[in-house]
Order: sequence, then C-alpha cells, then structure tokens
Amino acid sequence: MTEFDLGSALLALARSAIAEKLGLSTPLDSVSHARLDERCATFVTLKQAGGLRGCVGSLQAVRALRDDVRANAVAAAFRDPRFAPLEASEFAATSLEVSLLSAEERIEAASERELLAQLRPGMDGLILEYGRHRATLLPQVWQHVSDPSGFLAALKVKAGLPDDFWSEGMLISRYAAVTWKEPEPAVGRA
Repeated sequence: MTEFDLGSALLALARSAIAEKLGLSTPLDSVSHARLDERCATFVTLKQAGGLRGCVGSLQAVRALRDDVRANAVAAAFRDPRFAPLEASEFAATSLEVSLLSAEERIEAASERELLAQLRPGMDGLILEYGRHRATLLPQVWQHVSDPSGFLAALKVKAGLPDDFWSEGMLISRYAAVTWKEPEPAVGRA
C-alpha cells in the first residue's frame, strides 16, 4: 500500500465518508498518511457549479485528522442548516475542498482601525466571539471580498451582528489554512 500525499488522502477520506452515508460505497480503508492520527482542526466545503453547497468544520484540534475530516464531510453534506441534505443524485456533481487549520492566535486591538491594520488579506481566517455571537470566515473567503473592512463586515454579519458593530469586548482570533480542492466535475457541462 502506498502512502497518499496528505491532500489526496484527506479528499479521499471526505468523499468516501459522504459516499458511505449515501449508501454509494463501502468504507475506504486503504488511505494512509503519517499525519492522519494527529489531532487537527479541519473544514470541509462542498461546491456545485462553483457555488457553495455546504461547509462545516472544527476550529480546535480535538480529534484525529482522519476522524475530523470524515465527521466534517458528513456534517457539511447532511447537516449544514443553510442547505437541504445532499442527495445521491447530486454527489457526482459535487466537488470537495478540505482545509487544514493552524492553531488560532488572538488579535489584540483597541479599535476597529487597529484590528483592520493587523489583518493579512488572503492569509487570515478569522473567528469572532461576542456574547452568544460566534462566526468564522475561512481564508479563501478573501477571494470574494475586496478588502479587510469588507471581510470584517461579512464576519460580523455572519455572527448575527450589524456590519458596523464594534465593541472592545469582541474577541477576534486568526488562523491560517492549507486547502486542497478536487477539480470541479464536468457533469452537466456543454
């Protein structure tokens, strides 16, 4: 048995977990990589025709990488509250992304301007916590947002706060991610 590169291993685990839940295949036991037993935090994103179809993940490393990817893949496909559960008929037209997150790092800022000056566009994923409000945006969201101000505003709205909200009581943390993507399926293309 050959060892997959990490990205291929994670994508294979995510796809097989969803396929298994749909009754389309048996469990994938042949994936191996030295890092799969490490505790890691991941996000799994499903896309169809370039649009989001589900995204669920873990912000803290609490379980083995292999288990985290499989659990988040199933949750993204069947329990993302923004979407109906994935159906078997959609599976072939669905591409997957797996993001491996670094440990989070708190950003200290006394004002929004100070916070914005510390952001690294294209690199930082952010976590916002304020009372019962909590949200995150993965680093790849920078591809759709033009500047730090827009990124932070989108994060606030996702957390259920006004886009111009500011409080020194907000906790903001950053993390980096390495992301592997499947090619977009050719299903349905002319």
